Amino acid sequence: MKLIQFLNTLFKDDGFLLIDANKKSYTIGNPKKENPITLKILDESLHRKLLLLPDLYFGEAYTNGSVVIENGTLSEFLDLALKNIGRGETNSYNALINKIRGTYRFLTNFNMKKKSKSNVAHHYDISEKLYDLFLDEKRQYSCAYFKNDKDTLEEAQNNKIDHIIKKLNLKPNQKVLDIGSGWGTLAIEIAKKTKCEVLGITLSENQYKYSVQKAKENGLQNQVQFRLTDYRDLNEKFDRIVSVGMFEHVGRKFYNTYFNSVSKLLNEDGVALIHTIGSINPPRDPHPWITKYIFPGGYTPSLSEVTKPIEKSGLMLSDLEVWRLHYSHTLRNWKERFLSKREKVLEMFDEKFLRMWEFYLVGCEMAFKWGDQVVFQMQLIKNHQSVPNTRDYIYR
Repeated sequence: MKLIQFLNTLFKDDGFLLIDANKKSYTIGNPKKENPITLKILDESLHRKLLLLPDLYFGEAYTNGSVVIENGTLSEFLDLALKNIGRGETNSYNALINKIRGTYRFLTNFNMKKKSKSNVAHHYDISEKLYDLFLDEKRQYSCAYFKNDKDTLEEAQNNKIDHIIKKLNLKPNQKVLDIGSGWGTLAIEIAKKTKCEVLGITLSENQYKYSVQKAKENGLQNQVQFRLTDYRDLNEKFDRIVSVGMFEHVGRKFYNTYFNSVSKLLNEDGVALIHTIGSINPPRDPHPWITKYIFPGGYTPSLSEVTKPIEKSGLMLSDLEVWRLHYSHTLRNWKERFLSKREKVLEMFDEKFLRMWEFYLVGCEMAFKWGDQVVFQMQLIKNHQSVPNTRDYIYR
């Protein structure tokens, strides 16, 4: 069977036991455990599908229960798989089909204002209670900053906020824009810690309502405002612009529009900080399973894809920081919290939803651990005098 041949060429380090839909058993690679992880295939069509497009069909099969993992967990299996795959493609079939799918998606996917709002609602307007099961108490749904391995999720998320505030070099009474403000935490914390005036914008109705209520609870409604609007509809000037975890939803066709908008909205001596998931590989097509089930319209760029739009907008890249394993640690914390609340998830949704989100959290954790995914923090300015000449101000 070609699937077995393919898997044996892929798994060079360690291995597992595979039982196909005909109940035939195969040893894949060289398992180190006496009782290795066992992958059972229950649907014969997967013998072909997993060879042609494993990036899509394995996630679907795990979600619907047509593959079962024994003697181990999904985390252990994907840890093993992604360690062997690394930053490359799984096979030539997968690369070709992904290329065709990716090209079609590029030609047909337009993140216009209405479509962007729909894409955001697909993920963020599911249920407030779901996110409370696994996020930190400030409900931050982006990469945390782990100064050491002993940091709790809450400590690491607070580290991130402090790091961003320092990198923005904020001064009291400055006007700040938060593009893609989520549940409002960053905007509120900036207002609290710097006495700045902050505007947060989002396309999620749930997040907007939550943010407005949080600002009111903190007595900051005169200092922090939120709007349910698209960044392309703004026509104001700001001293500082920050965007955390939103750029992934912009779409490749709109990179010029996005950075032109940032340039238009930013004062001449202003500073912008764009925090986004990115790839350390050359440009490649989006992951088909993530696109179909989790983030429609989403795309994580290679650095080469954003530098030209930045240059064309008139902005300057004044500082670039690459966070490598921080998101893997963040996702591990989210995964552990999510799975520890299994019964509560099942009260809100069903087993299929639980398995889909488990696959999403685990798959992303391992992509940051072994694959090409990182976080880029890009500091942008319009003139050389906007920030100090060394990084000392960030680490004082």
